[in-house]
Amino acid sequence: MNMEKKMKRMTNLGFSEMNTRRRQSLVANPLACTGCRTCETACSLAKTGQVFLERARLHIDRDPFEGKFAPNICHQCSIPYCMNACPVDAIGIFEKNGVVVIDEESCIGCGSCQKACPYGMIIFEEEKKKSFKCDLCGGRPLCAKMCPMHALGVALWGGKEL
Repeated sequence: MNMEKKMKRMTNLGFSEMNTRRRQSLVANPLACTGCRTCETACSLAKTGQVFLERARLHIDRDPFEGKFAPNICHQCSIPYCMNACPVDAIGIFEKNGVVVIDEESCIGCGSCQKACPYGMIIFEEEKKKSFKCDLCGGRPLCAKMCPMHALGVALWGGKEL
């Protein structure tokens, strides 16, 4: 599915409009996370049709010896470095919820977005030669819904709708 009609491109948005746009993003409470990986399982199953944790759009940083676990999530940045780095404008913003998304059909697999992400949340899928990231499941992230400890949630940031 070509998402071009559903998202705005960086060239359509000024700095102020980009920085203050209304957007949804995941929020995580590392103190509540037990490292069970239910979120990764739900995400990979929803996005790939199989349980393949390496292809989940979020990851749990684990230190089992210290008993510390922390969800590592896409921050849906106000100024998305990944989008700025894409040479073919395959990354845009959904008008509905302000989420930064990758149009798989337009992605050329160059990896520029992956290198630009300060959180390491863009993953390159070797088989398809494409990059992917969290798209918040269209605004209702399955990972947050399935987390038994409620360590994940959805926040609404900014004030201006696109």
